[in-house]
Amino acid sequence: MSLPAFQLAQPERLYINGRWVAPHGGRITVVSPHNEQACISVAEAAEADVDAAVAAARRAFDAGPWPRLTHAERAAMLRKLSAAIEPRLPELARAWVDQTGALAFVAPFVIGGGKFWLDYYADLAADFDWEVERKLNDGPGRGLVVREPVGVVAAIAPWNNPFGIMTGKLAPALVAGCTVIMKPAPETPVEAYILAEAAEQAGIPEGVINLLPAQRDVADYLVRHRGVDKVSFTGSVAAGSRIGSVCGERIARCTLELGGKSAAIVLEDYDIEAAAQAIGQTITMSAGQICATLSRAIVPKKLHARFIDAVAATMRSIRVGDPFDPGTQMGPVAMKRQLDRVTGYIDMARREGAKLVVGGGRPSNLATGYYVEPTLFSDVQRGMRIAQEEVFGPVLSVLSYDSEAEALAIANDSSFGLYGAVFTNDDAAAYRIARGVRTGTISQNAFRFDSSLPFGGFKNSGVGREGGREGQATYTELKAIILG
Repeated sequence: MSLPAFQLAQPERLYINGRWVAPHGGRITVVSPHNEQACISVAEAAEADVDAAVAAARRAFDAGPWPRLTHAERAAMLRKLSAAIEPRLPELARAWVDQTGALAFVAPFVIGGGKFWLDYYADLAADFDWEVERKLNDGPGRGLVVREPVGVVAAIAPWNNPFGIMTGKLAPALVAGCTVIMKPAPETPVEAYILAEAAEQAGIPEGVINLLPAQRDVADYLVRHRGVDKVSFTGSVAAGSRIGSVCGERIARCTLELGGKSAAIVLEDYDIEAAAQAIGQTITMSAGQICATLSRAIVPKKLHARFIDAVAATMRSIRVGDPFDPGTQMGPVAMKRQLDRVTGYIDMARREGAKLVVGGGRPSNLATGYYVEPTLFSDVQRGMRIAQEEVFGPVLSVLSYDSEAEALAIANDSSFGLYGAVFTNDDAAAYRIARGVRTGTISQNAFRFDSSLPFGGFKNSGVGREGGREGQATYTELKAIILG
């Protein structure tokens, strides 16, 4: 599939205080995972650039017009930002493919979902509960509960869905009246550059949106900066744990959307082949590089063999290859270190005693690129690392159960709690299972999300929620006002 090449006006510069400025750091080179060739080089921020960006965002929040506009006025500016993004959607789709190996025919839909957040939160501004009157218990007068912007926000996005996750942070922060410092992953900086260019075109006031592509040490400096009021982070548990501890030390706000080891529980009444096909196709979406992906299948023991055969057939049918080929169903993983991580877990699972049914290596016809085959393990036990740790690749572990109570115990035997699914035709059973699994989202018979609902996790999967009205609320502080 053909997508137009992306064009950045000033990739050698940073966007700070409404201007494109030279960095104090070096350059970040991005490598395309399907051909292992450099696709772009952009500016790399240093600590001095963080200081400048935080100062700009601080001025814009403390003394600038942005927080003092009405919510309707900020929503109108967000719609201008969305309009400036509109003609660049094909470039954004191409950037996602070039940087991560995502499928070209899927990219426009995913990028469109990212733009959706700008429009969604602009619309939500009209009827969100920014101010609520409450009857006082202790005498006459009026009680008001108002939501005010939390302040300067560091928005740190990962590499797997860089545009959608960044806009999911940027849009509610802007509507609330916050100012934002975008810190994209060094592997995927292009989307944030296009957002910064669109912000300039839309006339967003200076200092309201700033851009700092940076490596992890500089990102840590940003998180530790006392001029930042809130950190919104999506990424690994290790990084999230560090961010949470730093924010705790200085009493800064944070939202952490971290990893997952999501379970798909299949009940006996559901068509086992249909479940196998759905789960096999889910784990190969984006080469398994989705934090919520269904990476554990929990099936009845008496249906285990049929399920394994059906998943194996689905995985063998997946065509792995060039992400620009319209016939390709799964591209590469996003980078060399990710390939090493996935193959390391595959080797570990075999040593632990899990049975490799399908995959486990590089496709024989692909000598270049960071490719790994869809991989299936059976005979997986609850305590194995392959059943406990996030692989972030196209690797499915299958466990079996004798009773519903055991299925729930297996699903909950995880330090994660981000997502899950139950496959059954019995709605009452689906509700019962959903209430029993300790996870932030669970769906029936599909890998499904909805933008109106909050997204986030229990346990090590994070703190707080994004999306929906709850996502808007996380960029606000509550204030009680007593009048009269």
